[in-house]
Amino acid sequence: PSGGRMEGRPIDTIGYRGMHSYEIALENWWVPADHLIGETAGLGKGFYYQMEGFENGRLQTAARAVGVMQAAYEAAVDYSQNRKTFGNDIAEYQLTQVKLGRMAVVIQGSRQFSYAVAKMMGKGEGAMEASMVKAYVCKAAEWVTREAMQIHGGYGYAEEYSVSRLFVDARVLSIFEGADETLCLKVIARRMVETAKAS
Repeated sequence: PSGGRMEGRPIDTIGYRGMHSYEIALENWWVPADHLIGETAGLGKGFYYQMEGFENGRLQTAARAVGVMQAAYEAAVDYSQNRKTFGNDIAEYQLTQVKLGRMAVVIQGSRQFSYAVAKMMGKGEGAMEASMVKAYVCKAAEWVTREAMQIHGGYGYAEEYSVSRLFVDARVLSIFEGADETLCLKVIARRMVETAKAS
């Protein structure tokens, strides 16, 4: 690529520090024909190629969300077995047990949903389901990490405990690879309507 000017700047974010975000502006930028994706037939289709790539990205984002949930759950279990109130570990109280039980159910359901969609995509299917799994699992991660923070009490808000970082990291997953509102309206709902009309 040559012939133009590229400018950019890093964007500071509140979480997901392992991956950096940048704002990039291209001015009078051109790509030689032999470097064009899809060769000359790909001219003007970059947006559509990018959209196709989102399907895999959505599944990957769901998988990351499962990992974030699992880490938050493990931190909550560990904390609950080591934090005492009124002479007992908080893990012995029913409210904590119910929270942990519900978290485990949501995590396992999210994991199995992700596996099922991955299997479909491995067969060249599941485009709509990739959007569904991303929308559901990422929202589930927000809930699970919030519950993990609740189990930690005031310490859940402290940077020294991992759950505060996991909570912030979970939030951005609902934005990556298409915000939930876009997925539910423009991808999932439209495809479901098209399928219903076709049958």
